[in-house]
Amino acid sequence: MRHEPLPDSPAGTRERLIGAMLEALGTRGFHGVGISELLSRAQAPKGVLYHHFPGGKAELAVAAIDTVVGHLTHNLEGLFSRHGDPVQALTLWMQDAQTTLVGSGCQRGCPLATIALESTAEDTAIREAVARGFAAIRGTLTGALVASGIDAPLAGRLASLIVSAYEGGLIQARVAGSGGPLQDTATTLLDTLRALIPQGRP
Repeated sequence: MRHEPLPDSPAGTRERLIGAMLEALGTRGFHGVGISELLSRAQAPKGVLYHHFPGGKAELAVAAIDTVVGHLTHNLEGLFSRHGDPVQALTLWMQDAQTTLVGSGCQRGCPLATIALESTAEDTAIREAVARGFAAIRGTLTGALVASGIDAPLAGRLASLIVSAYEGGLIQARVAGSGGPLQDTATTLLDTLRALIPQGRP
């Protein structure tokens, strides 16, 4: 049985800080939230941020990015393992994204897209973390598409297309205040994938 840290333990404080940063990245972005607000959201005392993250806010953001990427790839792998049809798995993935977006009043998108769009040339560590994250997600998608019978080079290109469509659909839906753009993107993307996956595969 997995042991959960007590709320006041150092591990619990670290996780709350990461959670606070994740919430900020998904709604306001890295530069849109200050350290005081992060500490308040995490219910953490002053000074504790640098105890867990000596590099400060940027190091916390990298930890949050790595965390969300871990969740995304884990969820994708679970969907692909439970559903023999990769299109069905991706349909559920897209539906979950739309449910989350609409449930937040179209305020909560993917933290990776938010931080990628606002990052500057000086945000080297953050950009590297986001790039690693996108690469990990593409890798998971590529593996699933290859397993479905698609040639590896095409599977890699399709994985890039899926990530671009997913992120672009979320961005359009957020600014439109409606899940419609994401739904339209998902429908077209999934129809395209369905036509490309070999029928009668093992």
